[in-house]
Amino acid sequence: MMEFGGNTVRMERPRPIGTWVLIFIGLICITSLLGIMIFVSNSNERIARIMPKFESALEKRDYALALSMYRDINDVIINRDPGDTTDASDEYEILNQMEMQVNERVSSIENKIRYERYTPSKDDIAFLEGLGELTGARMTIWLTDLCEEFLLGTIEKPTLTFIFQKLENLSNLSAAARPLRIEVDQIELFRGDVQTAERMFTDGEYIECVEHFEYVLKSSSGFVNDYSKKRLEECKVAMYQPMMEKADHLLATFKYYSAEELLSDLARIFPEDQVIQSNLYLATSNTSHVEKYTGPVEVICVKPLISDVKVAFETNYVASTDSYYLTTKEFRKILESLYAKNYCLIDPCSMVDLSNSSFLNVKDIMLPEGKKPLVVILEDFSYTASRSKIGMCQRLVLNDMGQVCGEYVSASGQTVVSRNSEAVGILDAFIEEHPDFSYNGVKGVISLTGYQSVFGYVTDEDQVDDRNSALKTAGLMEISPSEKEIEDNRAMVLAIIEQLKDVGWIMGSSTYGFINANHCEIGTITNDTQKWLDQVGQLTGQVDILVYPNGDFIRGSDPRCKYLKEQGFRLFFGVGPSPYFTYGDNYIYFDRCMLNGDTLRSVDYSRLFDVNEVYDENRKKSH
Repeated sequence: MMEFGGNTVRMERPRPIGTWVLIFIGLICITSLLGIMIFVSNSNERIARIMPKFESALEKRDYALALSMYRDINDVIINRDPGDTTDASDEYEILNQMEMQVNERVSSIENKIRYERYTPSKDDIAFLEGLGELTGARMTIWLTDLCEEFLLGTIEKPTLTFIFQKLENLSNLSAAARPLRIEVDQIELFRGDVQTAERMFTDGEYIECVEHFEYVLKSSSGFVNDYSKKRLEECKVAMYQPMMEKADHLLATFKYYSAEELLSDLARIFPEDQVIQSNLYLATSNTSHVEKYTGPVEVICVKPLISDVKVAFETNYVASTDSYYLTTKEFRKILESLYAKNYCLIDPCSMVDLSNSSFLNVKDIMLPEGKKPLVVILEDFSYTASRSKIGMCQRLVLNDMGQVCGEYVSASGQTVVSRNSEAVGILDAFIEEHPDFSYNGVKGVISLTGYQSVFGYVTDEDQVDDRNSALKTAGLMEISPSEKEIEDNRAMVLAIIEQLKDVGWIMGSSTYGFINANHCEIGTITNDTQKWLDQVGQLTGQVDILVYPNGDFIRGSDPRCKYLKEQGFRLFFGVGPSPYFTYGDNYIYFDRCMLNGDTLRSVDYSRLFDVNEVYDENRKKSH
């Protein structure tokens, strides 16, 4: 404020520049908003002016006028100067509304013809023909879609033929409809092949899908050819990533023969892909010529291994430990000898076709040239409580890399987790070093009981009593697992089984209670088998292999064996010192060589290994 002649005058402070900027921006926004409102109002007004006239023309059956109005709007859009930046959204909206008006009636007529065998009235014909390309384009798409439906099996020929008879002579449709109708017979000829290819596409059988579409492309023309060409390209896009991931996984798990087969197909489908070529070279570098094998098939069997020889043979020596089990060192040396003698691990299930539940078809044993087949069985790997006190693993676990390891308590009381402490990890690591010891990544059979645990985990309340009885006998603390703990155990076992299967292991049964099957009544067999299926089979999935405890096998014609075959067991393993297998009525039987302390000392396995090189010197202290 300032004083002039005794009067006080209030002076206005100038507005900051920022305030004027904000006011200016606000005015611009208001102006723009008003412009938008005026534009929208004008656009709405134009639509409101044109559409009633179009609808009136349809009601009065003045289809020529309606078509003319449609063409006028369409011409405005088509003839726009490419440099014109003005908005044409109202023209598009008018066209859209016109098409919606017409398509509603067209769709009604189409549905009546298809589902009610309706013959269009004179007015329907006048409507369909009078609106020229507006209805003609819509019906051409419909007829084309119907031909595709016929190809895929969702409409049958009499219905399709009837539709063509009613529509193909329309002046605005005949040029497109008649060529399509002529192709119906060829479409019918290739329906089966195309539908098979589509099922394979849906099921993810991409290679077979491609082969079917390629066959159709070579043999067809016109509509079928165009459809197959489109779907073949779509299949290639869909298959690339999953097939590449599958190939990578096959290579990572030493399934080189399967990888070579897959990558060879991919190299043909994607001939310019350098990644595929590189991976194919890696696969073929680890494969060799495969030939039919006709000699004996060796089967060796071990129980869980002795991980800590100090505990087993010095601290807590038990005669049965020395008799029934191998040490980790012995198992590793046996593998080295078998490898040196050109043995190669195979899946025994590959010797038969199991696809029919009523009978087996014999399949040739195919092996790399110079190799001899070998089946390895790890028996009773459920981990009973008593073994943890005698230098053996108490359970299987997964390490940080997702590998299956054994866990045991050392002589010093330390809990040790190691791949080298159990046969699973030892064989996995051996094949990583010597992939040609396995045909296509196969490892061996792991047979499970269930009465105490699975892989050392209580997975069912029914196991608790047996587990606690064994813990008490071993002088260990009894357990009382909660429902959640049992569920967590199941989840862990499922994860271990998934990993084992993924890297080439096969699951089998050693009965639920490790029973001497041939000395049991049928009631005992059925009860034991049902328990195994309910408690263990639910975790393993389908199992075809039964490893008879102590080799106490049941003859194939015995009603008890017939029952076992009905439950899905069709490969049976007994015990015998020499390689032997025979085919029976819907089953195959093998003898297996038991490898343990007693047999190292008493059985001649010189064809497999030199016992003097294998025998663990720690046993001398106890035997």
